[in-house]
Amino acid sequence: MNPDTTFSLPTLLCEEDDSSLNQVKIKVPQSEDDRYIRSLIQRESKSNDHRCVCDDKNSKNWFKCARLDAINWIFGTSEILGFHFRTAYLSLTYFDRFNSKGVIDDEKEWAIQLLGIACLSLAAKMEEQIAPPLSHYKAQGYNFESSVIQRMELLVLATLEWKMCRITPFAYLHHFISKICEKCDCNEFLVSKATGFVLDFSKEVNLMDHRPSVVAIAAVLLACDDQLTRNTLECKIGVVSSLHSLEKECIYHCYNLLKELEVKKNNTPDSNSFDLLRNHWSSSSNIGIKRKLTYNGFEQKCPLQKISRRL
Repeated sequence: MNPDTTFSLPTLLCEEDDSSLNQVKIKVPQSEDDRYIRSLIQRESKSNDHRCVCDDKNSKNWFKCARLDAINWIFGTSEILGFHFRTAYLSLTYFDRFNSKGVIDDEKEWAIQLLGIACLSLAAKMEEQIAPPLSHYKAQGYNFESSVIQRMELLVLATLEWKMCRITPFAYLHHFISKICEKCDCNEFLVSKATGFVLDFSKEVNLMDHRPSVVAIAAVLLACDDQLTRNTLECKIGVVSSLHSLEKECIYHCYNLLKELEVKKNNTPDSNSFDLLRNHWSSSSNIGIKRKLTYNGFEQKCPLQKISRRL
C-alpha cells in the first residue's frame, strides 16, 4: 500500500452476504447440526490462522502491556457504544491477526492504540445494525482524526486480505453444550458461563494461538465441570463426532489454561472482568451513550501525519 495514497471512501462497509455476518444467529436444522459444525472446523483448519501453543513466553513485555491497554479500551468502548460482546471479540481477532503479520515496529504504543480503534470500527461494520461514525471512537491521551483512523482501517483490510468474516467460539457453544451436557436443564446458564470464560480468555491470550473450536469446547467443558482429568475430558469430547479432527492435547491444554485464568480472576478482587458484557445478549443500537471510560492511555505524543505499510 502506498503510504501517500489518498482515499475518498465515505465508509468501509464490505459488500458481504448478510447471512455470513452473524454466525450465532444462523439457524441450522438439528439433523444437519453435526455437518454444519464440522464444516466450520474444516474452514478453521484451511485458514492456517491458528496454532496450538502450550508456552507463550516469546511475547515481548511492552506488547503485552500495549495489547492489554488496547483490549481494555475495546471492551470499554464497546460497552459505551452499546455493542454486542461478539463485536468486541471479533475486533480482537482482527487485532491479533494483524499483529501476527509483524507490521508494527517495536514499542510504538500509539500505533497499537490506533490499531485497536480501527479493528473495533471494522468489527462494528460487520456485526452491528448501526455502525457509528469514526468520530465516536475516542482514545484517552490521543486525538486521532477520522481520516487517520480510516487509513489504518484500510491498512488492516489490506493486511488481512479483506477476509473479515471470521469464525468465533460463540458459533460452537450451543452445539457443544447440547452434546456434552445433554442431561442438563440449564443450558442457557452454561452458555452464559462459557461465554464469560471465552471473554476472559481473550484478554489474556493471543487469539491466534488457539483455534476457536478448541477454545469453545474447552470453555464448555469448564462450564460443565472444573475437575476434569485428562481421561474424563477425552471421554466427554468423544461423544462429539465433529471434534475428531481436533487435537486432544490442545483441548486439554486450553481447558487447564481457562481454569488457571478463572482461579486467578477469582483471587483478584479488583480484576477487570467483563460481567456487563456477559449479560449483554441482545444487540443494541444505543449509540453515543455517555459514560465515564477508565483507560490508562499512553502519555507520549503520537505522530499522525503518515501511516505506512511499516508503521
